[in-house]
Amino acid sequence: MPTRWPAALFGAWIVVLGVVFGLEPALHGWLCLIGGLSASGAVLLGTYRSQPDDRVPWWLLSGAALLSGLGGALASAPAFLTQWLVWLDSAGVALLLISYPVLAFALAGFVARRTGASRDVPGLLDALIVTSGVALLIWTFVVGPQLDGDFSAGAELAMPVGDLLCLGLLIRLATVPGRLVASGYWLGAGTGVMLIADVARESAYGQLALYATAGMAALIPSMAELTRPSVVPAAETSRGRLALLAVAALAAPAVLMVKLFQDSQVAGLFLVAALSLLMVMLVLARMSGIMTSHGQALARERALREASAALVSAADAEAVGLAVRTTVAQLLPGDVPHGVVLAISIAQPEQPAPEAAAQAAVDRATGTSGRVVQTRDVDWAVSVRLTQFAETLRCPMVLPDRPTGDPLVGVLHVGAPSWALRELQRSVEVLAGQVALALERVALSHEVAQRNSEMYFRTLILNTADVITIVDHDDRIRYASPSALGVFGADPTGVRVTDVMHEGDRDRLAGVLGAARAGEFDQQQFDFRAVGVRRTELLLELHCRDLRADPSVAGLVITMRDVTEQRKLERELTHQAFHDAMTGLANRVLFHDRLEHALARSARDGSVVGVLFIDLDDFKIVNDTLGHAIGDQLLIEVAHRLAASLRADDTAARLGGDEFAALIENADDPGAVEETANRILAALGTPIDTDAKPLYAMTSIGITTTLEATDSAELLRQADLALYVAKGAGKNQWRRYQRHLHDEMVERLELRSALDHAVNEGHFLLHYQPIVDLPTGAAVGFEALVRWHHPTRGVITPDQFIEVAEESGLIVPMGRWVLEEALRTVADWRRILAPAPAPYMSVNVSVRQFREPGFVDQVRAALHHTGVPPESLMLEITETLLMKDDEQRVWADLGTLREMGIRIAIDDFGTGYSSLGYLRQRPIDVVKIDKTFIDDIVVSAQPLALVGGIISLARSLQMTIVAEGIEDVAHRDVLLQLGCPLGQGFLFSSPLGPTEVLAWMRASTSVAV
Repeated sequence: MPTRWPAALFGAWIVVLGVVFGLEPALHGWLCLIGGLSASGAVLLGTYRSQPDDRVPWWLLSGAALLSGLGGALASAPAFLTQWLVWLDSAGVALLLISYPVLAFALAGFVARRTGASRDVPGLLDALIVTSGVALLIWTFVVGPQLDGDFSAGAELAMPVGDLLCLGLLIRLATVPGRLVASGYWLGAGTGVMLIADVARESAYGQLALYATAGMAALIPSMAELTRPSVVPAAETSRGRLALLAVAALAAPAVLMVKLFQDSQVAGLFLVAALSLLMVMLVLARMSGIMTSHGQALARERALREASAALVSAADAEAVGLAVRTTVAQLLPGDVPHGVVLAISIAQPEQPAPEAAAQAAVDRATGTSGRVVQTRDVDWAVSVRLTQFAETLRCPMVLPDRPTGDPLVGVLHVGAPSWALRELQRSVEVLAGQVALALERVALSHEVAQRNSEMYFRTLILNTADVITIVDHDDRIRYASPSALGVFGADPTGVRVTDVMHEGDRDRLAGVLGAARAGEFDQQQFDFRAVGVRRTELLLELHCRDLRADPSVAGLVITMRDVTEQRKLERELTHQAFHDAMTGLANRVLFHDRLEHALARSARDGSVVGVLFIDLDDFKIVNDTLGHAIGDQLLIEVAHRLAASLRADDTAARLGGDEFAALIENADDPGAVEETANRILAALGTPIDTDAKPLYAMTSIGITTTLEATDSAELLRQADLALYVAKGAGKNQWRRYQRHLHDEMVERLELRSALDHAVNEGHFLLHYQPIVDLPTGAAVGFEALVRWHHPTRGVITPDQFIEVAEESGLIVPMGRWVLEEALRTVADWRRILAPAPAPYMSVNVSVRQFREPGFVDQVRAALHHTGVPPESLMLEITETLLMKDDEQRVWADLGTLREMGIRIAIDDFGTGYSSLGYLRQRPIDVVKIDKTFIDDIVVSAQPLALVGGIISLARSLQMTIVAEGIEDVAHRDVLLQLGCPLGQGFLFSSPLGPTEVLAWMRASTSVAV
């Protein structure tokens, strides 16, 4: 059966029903039932034939027709039935009323399917405005005047309300972007007639019209389009739509004016006002939407202008792609996910697939018109990048007037939510046209650049410094670039290429050329010696490539470059990279490399390898006092003597600063390594002449061998540890690594870490040992002795941590605390013992404290803060400071302190190597004789004579003598006989706490015999 015959037959059948309906009013009920059944069947038949995407709206439409037919039949039932079954009339009215919301649901389904994911808010507002205007007119002139409270009349009034609901949905369906299909017009016509009939209280005719239009809408072929999403983007508001909106908006004031002229009053004024307010709000919302759309249009126009500027400046396809991605991101709201794929057409020698060729033909025909397609339907290379989106906007980039090549430049794909693609379509079409022009410009620019590059290449060949030659099958130079004349002194064309090389390299070059022809290598570089201008020897870098298969060359292409100076510079740089610039010895990198090789050989042949770490003692003093130039002279001479002390197989290296190293290879036993250390010490034992004065290079050496370790890192660590031990043993000597040194070093590091924590947390306390007047036993002063209160080891005496504090520099903050705490204690004693005179306080000071800037100011501030007079403070320094001629600033500070009234004492005098003559050259007030001399003065004549000499010398220099370590009465008596005025030791008291000192001073004023 032809496609349109069912519709024609149904139309004829409805016409027959209409004629009978008009001629036989008594049959209205039966005719409504027949019409409803006919319309319901026609809708189901049309749904079965056309197979729409969504059948639910059509099934609802069929149900609405069936309910309407049943309701009309029951409402128009004969009198004998209604008298017998009184509920038939009410049931019929109820079914009629139910058919309206069912019809509304069907129309809403069509609207939902047509709009899809679109956000056509303007269309929705337009439909609401028009519907509100019509509702206002019907209410004012039809419904309002007929309100009487009767149920049947109420039902008749409810029907127009249902018609309005359906009419509003039809208007919304009509405002969907795109052309409304014929089925939509049929449904609109039926709903309109039904509204007019319900208003005129002739609803039966309206029902008949609905049956006719519903069946015709379902039987025509275009019925399936009503359940397919519209692919047309939203258009600007037309003049016709604006006129319709204006008429709808004027409905409210027009109603008021007409009713006022007719009746001087308005029925249902509240509802009229409410509908008027609703229309005003809808119009305002519509105007807001128009303004928003205008703003979005301006933003898109600005984004397209910026895209045009970016595309004009794009230099390649990658820059074009970046500009496209940036523009699409600007065209969309910031929170909308999207993807962009720019597919550029590339000319390929093989024929494309039939599907691709057909798609390309369609793209050329449509131009830059975009189409929203399913992502799965685009090319697979694009779909895999846009797989997270169901639909993709596909815009071909076509240049119809393209001078050369295919008009189809490429295709721009944009993936995003469906509603965003429809809003974006027109802007992307414009962007696609701009991108096509930009890609064409980039291609033309590359073509022009390529043509220019050919000219540049020819110019470069003729003017390059490299010699480019073409060698034929018998190794003769068939072509040589002009630069060959400057390299060889003559044109080598026609000469065998081996003849221009040095005699010693000709055979090797012949082998290289043969290998190149055999294809054994490609594009490798070789260095060959050649004879240049004036028979000088050159070093040429040759690059050979076999182009015999290229008819334009037909030979070997040999590129020659003069690298004589370059290779010389490379050798110099290599030497500098592995040697010390000042001394010429190996540097740390070369030393480590040779050590690794030596260990590998030792593992094979079993020989002994030794590593020596060599460090100059007190080299910093040389730099600080004589200057870095003198220090450099010393380092250079040390390097020369070190290298001269080693064998030819050994390696001397400078690791940095004053640190040197020696690698001893192929030694028979560790003794040979130790002999090397002795030779180095002997070589450095003689003075070194410098521009300032002769200097002694005092050196400490740490030794280890492969008998202790076979790993390079472990050997270096062991040598460094042995060097540390050699320095601690008195310097200018060597020490060999022993395993127990590691445990001692770990213990020392732990002690240093704990000491650092103790300094920061203040875990120190001071004890005070009295200095007494030997004849009377009265205390004249106290020496402050620091103690460390360790959390696990208890109280630790200074001999266990002072050396570590000196090395780490912690002695400075520790000494500052000792000075301030001792002065605070003296201040307390002076306050408690007043008015009796208080004893002075003696504080030990490290040389490192004196070297710190501002030490004098620190002492002055401590005295001022505590209120202790300078005469009550004595500072003790070590005897080794007497020999430091280079500590001029320290001695100047001591002189300043002495001028302030502070006394200066030499502690442990006699244990060092200083001359007694130094005492008269330094600002010294007190000399403290070390305990080691006091212990033997009773049993040995030599210590007795030495102590007596020191006391006599100190008297002659007007210095005060204090004897340390007096532990019994015999020592005190001998010292009194020698004339020693003061002493301290356990005979008088052990070190006491601050409060214990006060108790001791009150309890005894002399020592009991």
